[in-house]
Amino acid sequence: MAEHVQFNNVSIISKANVYFDGKVISHTILFNDSSKKTLGLIYPGTFKFNTGAPEKMEIISGKCAVKCAGETSWKTYEGGSFFKVAGNSYFEITVESGIAEYICSFE
Repeated sequence: MAEHVQFNNVSIISKANVYFDGKVISHTILFNDSSKKTLGLIYPGTFKFNTGAPEKMEIISGKCAVKCAGETSWKTYEGGSFFKVAGNSYFEITVESGIAEYICSFE
């Protein structure tokens, strides 16, 4: 994925989704076909997220490590890479330093 992604003909929900005392922040993007994505930032720390629908997390910039439900080891992802998470599951994500920027697609 390119570092600079532009979405056209969308609606944005201006109220931020704020998690973990502001260490993870995202905004929801709504598309004309009723699909949605979130666009966000993850500051240093380790966080656990539960999923409802399957998700694809694209890392736009920065670096993080991820461990999905049932996995025993952490995998590293950097800008330009992605990982998928099953629905009705969870994943843990850690950022050691800097900020990880992401786009989350609900599949």
